[in-house]
Amino acid sequence: MKFFVDTANIDDIKELNDYGLLDGVTTNPSLIAKSGRDFKEVIAEICKVVAGPVSAEVAAMDFDGMVAEGEHLAKIADNVVIKLPLTLDGLKACRHFTAKGIKTNVTLCFAANQALLAAKAGATYISPFVGRLDDLNIDGMELIHEIRTIFDNYGFKTEILAASIRSANHVKEAAIAGADVATIPPGVIKGLADHALTDKGLDQFAKDWAATGQSIL
Repeated sequence: MKFFVDTANIDDIKELNDYGLLDGVTTNPSLIAKSGRDFKEVIAEICKVVAGPVSAEVAAMDFDGMVAEGEHLAKIADNVVIKLPLTLDGLKACRHFTAKGIKTNVTLCFAANQALLAAKAGATYISPFVGRLDDLNIDGMELIHEIRTIFDNYGFKTEILAASIRSANHVKEAAIAGADVATIPPGVIKGLADHALTDKGLDQFAKDWAATGQSIL
């Protein structure tokens, strides 16, 4: 499973990229607002740091506006992916960009039927929001399972990008469900390496090694 980081914080992106854990980046208007910076400048900087896909979301709600904004964003860098809302106009725009060879990420998916439409429109990625479904006491991971089954049934190439990931357990469950990608907050990605027994074992190893009085170098 590929790991995308869900942030517009360039320092977090650089850190994770240096660890070799990053396959791409997703942003949205809320994340850009938190950065307090110019939208296009942030996207351009991220694209210089990360070689993989970087999702940049349109603000328009109508087809013509999405096309105009998306084509403008696509010129920022070759690895920009145009992020579109899962609406009829968004799906129409998705078809437009797919025909031009521009990658797309159709976002705010909450139902398998929506994902089916995005795949038929040729989306590169579909972003089901598992955490927001969980907030409504609906099993978000069940949606990933449903989409995986539908896509496999018909050979759709659209990649399932599990979004609204809240925890390490979400990452594990998304991987088990067959998500192609998970877009994850920086803290959750780093937390995947944590385990109390790992810490305990390393502490014991360090004490035992110190007792030998030896040095590797």
